[in-house]
Amino acid sequence: MIKGILAGLKSYSDGFNIIVKYKLWGYFAAPALIGLLLGVVIFSTAWGIADNIGGWLLSYYPWEWGSGTLLKIANVFGGLFVGAFGLIIFKQLVIALSAPFMSMMSEQIEKKMAGSQGPGFKLSKMLSDLVRGLRIALRNISRELFFTLVLFLLGLIPVFSPFTTVAIFMVQAYYAGFGNMDFTLERHTNVRESVRFVRQHKGLALGNGAVFLLILMTVIGFLFALPLSTAAATSETLKRLHIGPVVEDGEMV
Repeated sequence: MIKGILAGLKSYSDGFNIIVKYKLWGYFAAPALIGLLLGVVIFSTAWGIADNIGGWLLSYYPWEWGSGTLLKIANVFGGLFVGAFGLIIFKQLVIALSAPFMSMMSEQIEKKMAGSQGPGFKLSKMLSDLVRGLRIALRNISRELFFTLVLFLLGLIPVFSPFTTVAIFMVQAYYAGFGNMDFTLERHTNVRESVRFVRQHKGLALGNGAVFLLILMTVIGFLFALPLSTAAATSETLKRLHIGPVVEDGEMV
């Protein structure tokens, strides 16, 4: 799995080179706009309810002594809790709603790298990409929320908190990488086969998703995180599907 993680990390330099070489900058507009709109709605909502969660947690504390300190701690945990869940919903919805555009980008990369001929633009295909993207997103959100909640509750025990923080990041990275890889897999596998493929290459999903999350955390990362991650994931996924890239005289075409 370590080899897969390293491949996922390294693939970002390849992804950037692919974008530059094939002039794919036009695919940045849609996910950037979607990310901006969703970010404003989700994180402004999260900010507004974080204190309410802190108060709700404190309501289970039966004594007055120390309640002020506990309220501050509960507000911090409430903020972290809402922030983590907001990030889960944000990135999965950005991936799902951007699916038609990222699928077209991935298809263009496959045509250039492997010489394959896809169906090109069709409204019916665009709609099916959106439906599949939402289906994958709902599946991944439900699992990601469950594992994150379990780890979050475990993290309330001080001895476990350093480990659960890393584990929550890895869970989010895996499902983010899953979504990025699926933009390529959707042309070659059904949903069940896609799930099986990502499980077999979980290291690649972790590496790709980890960089994706770190880029998102730069605040302006939503402007370019998804197209860059898609290009990186497409290159590595094609290799594992034994589809590309085509090499002539030591140079990728």
